[in-house]
Amino acid sequence: MKRLKKVLVIVGPTAVGKTSLSIELAKKLNGEIISGDSMQVYKHLDIGTAKATVEERQGIVHHLIDCRELTETYSVADFQKEGRQTIESITTRGKVPIVVGGTGLYIQALLYDFELGAKDESTEIREYYQQFADTHGNQRLWELLQEKDPLAAQSIHFNNQKKVIRALEVFDKTGRSILTPKEKPKKLYDYFLIGLETDRSLLYDRINTRVDLMIDQGLLKEAKELYEKQTQQSIQGIGYKEFFPYFEGKETLQEATDQVKQNSRRYAKRQLTWFRNRMNASWWDLVQHPESVSDLEKEIACWLDS
Repeated sequence: MKRLKKVLVIVGPTAVGKTSLSIELAKKLNGEIISGDSMQVYKHLDIGTAKATVEERQGIVHHLIDCRELTETYSVADFQKEGRQTIESITTRGKVPIVVGGTGLYIQALLYDFELGAKDESTEIREYYQQFADTHGNQRLWELLQEKDPLAAQSIHFNNQKKVIRALEVFDKTGRSILTPKEKPKKLYDYFLIGLETDRSLLYDRINTRVDLMIDQGLLKEAKELYEKQTQQSIQGIGYKEFFPYFEGKETLQEATDQVKQNSRRYAKRQLTWFRNRMNASWWDLVQHPESVSDLEKEIACWLDS
């Protein structure tokens, strides 16, 4: 039986200590870090994406950071392909790949054999149904879905045009319902998944403090650059788009900052829920119990030796 390559993975919400743990483990394990964050790929977005500074990296090689211009798009399929190539490269050099991030879908798509079609593969199908909806309306579009895929039609509201089109697209491409999974995706790596968490109120306090610190470090300058460029994908990151109403004179700086904090807290909650429901992690609270890192290191050592 073919032995799977070992990959260490650190996940969890924002502001919970993933970066510092990853660097400490990389130093001890002769590792290199792969960023599993959908926004850290962009150049010039350093503060709002909480990229580790050159000093913080302590000489540890980081991959998939600063590899896209602000005007470029970056998809989960891009990450899947480049992440796997990077794991291969790191492993070939006898080092340990350490994937670090909070973008759950990216991590899952990397570790399992999820099939991700190129975005433009089904553009024609999508455009056909878009034109159909423009001509005949959402109700008729939904009825078309009901004819082809009654299971999906049952769960999607007829006015949710985007989801109806997506369900029709999947059915036309695969011949099965969007709600019917193929088979259970296979694990591609022997991975050890570390989940970091802490008390919810403490986490929220840390997020609020981090946002204030980011503003002191120059977050507004990064947000202004994005605002002026108005690129499609990179402006979607939390910590940037919330300042646009402030730049337009529609909100005060305090109101915009409060919105960043609120959206960051909500995102952290979603991140925790995602990882708890979708992936089997070994969970640790190193914020309140930093001394337990020695037990974590023992678990990692056992996994590496197995």
